[in-house]
Amino acid sequence: MLRDRDTKYTEAFDAVFQSEDVDVLLSAPRAPRMNAHCERVIGTIRREALDHVLIVNEAHARRVLGRYQDHYNGHRPHQAR
Repeated sequence: MLRDRDTKYTEAFDAVFQSEDVDVLLSAPRAPRMNAHCERVIGTIRREALDHVLIVNEAHARRVLGRYQDHYNGHRPHQAR
């Protein structure tokens, strides 16, 4: 689980997730828009790759995401180019 560093999240909050073997990752300090960037990337991956494929297992997911990464970084037109 990714969460920000807000003080409203106490140690008890993290303990609930750790008891379920869920890793709690903290966002970078002084990066209030970090979650928005992550959500945008995840949404792009979901819309452009995962919504069109039925994933069978973890190995298949890794293969699909690897091919999408090659496409995104190599073949997809970017505004910066």
